[in-house]
Amino acid sequence: MNNRQVKLMQGNEACVEGALAAGMRFYAGYPITPSTEIAEFCAQRLPLVGGKFIQMEDEIAGMAATIGGSLAGLKSMTATSGPGFSLKQENIGYAALTEVPCVVVDVQRAGPSTGLPTAPSQGDIMQAKWGTHGDHPVIALSPTSVKETFDLTVKAFNLSEKYRTPVFLMLDEIVGHMREKIEIPNPDEIEIFDRVKPKVCDESYRAYRVDEGQIVPPMASFGEGFHFHVTGLMHDDYGFPSNDSGIADKLLRRIMSKISDNVDDIVLFEEEFIEDAEILILAYGCTYRSARSAAKQARAAGLKVGLFKALTIWPFPEKRVKELTKSIKKILVPELNLGQYAEEVERVVKNDAEVYSLGKVNGESITPEEILAKLREVL
Repeated sequence: MNNRQVKLMQGNEACVEGALAAGMRFYAGYPITPSTEIAEFCAQRLPLVGGKFIQMEDEIAGMAATIGGSLAGLKSMTATSGPGFSLKQENIGYAALTEVPCVVVDVQRAGPSTGLPTAPSQGDIMQAKWGTHGDHPVIALSPTSVKETFDLTVKAFNLSEKYRTPVFLMLDEIVGHMREKIEIPNPDEIEIFDRVKPKVCDESYRAYRVDEGQIVPPMASFGEGFHFHVTGLMHDDYGFPSNDSGIADKLLRRIMSKISDNVDDIVLFEEEFIEDAEILILAYGCTYRSARSAAKQARAAGLKVGLFKALTIWPFPEKRVKELTKSIKKILVPELNLGQYAEEVERVVKNDAEVYSLGKVNGESITPEEILAKLREVL
């Protein structure tokens, strides 16, 4: 029998429930609109499952504590919006280099600066890719519904634990604050990945050593009897700082290859109406909802419109998008910014397709009618 719990749930609440289902037991953050409900729900729910919640003095400390919680062995998460995402970037870089798994939720709002604190945006897409300095691994997911928020939060934790890296969950104000009916899977239906632990507990343990054929080292937790060092400097297999150029090169190339060598395992997308499409709408987040409505209306009017939903924003679903340009020569990218993702699409498809951007930055969502009008303009 199906005994799943059915609830009317807010997107931010679904994020917390997904995190708890994935095993999150530590949350550190700072309240900021429109992500504050995530902190509030964590404060309510974590003590009930033996977890810990702490409100930090600022966003930087929130990210630092999240890293500390993970190093101590707990699946850890923090959440923020706009300006707070900017403040977290230095410590996000620290987590990337030290290979500390954690989930960072960004409920995007209109900016820059204080901007429109309660209005939706998708303006942090490139910051998710390039926000911290230096080359660093990036995984970013973007849900389009409350149910996908639950599912992708679980996925974010699994990817973070599997590849020992911070993972971004890029909500937006609309998805974060909307309420929809959601059927919560039973615990035995949810796939969970826990970090791989080392098999030895003696002087031979090296925190960043990988065996032949591996790119992700096993991870011990503080207090488990393993001796290792954690530093934001380039480091050797023991974790101690090193200025050796060969060690630095090897380390950085390895942490980048964790993602680049596993794109097929990481990238998620969905397609509709592709078979006869002459133009493709490529959308993500809240904008996908308008795009799907527009695509249905366009097809009813005889326009051959296809639809591509990017659930994984980074890495970009490059392989599949390139394949689609063999038959589709026009791509429309609607988004709540001035073309951040459209530029990436254009970079990938090069001369194989024409790319059109439909951007909006006034704090309002893109409507199906606006997408339809753009489709008629470019077809």
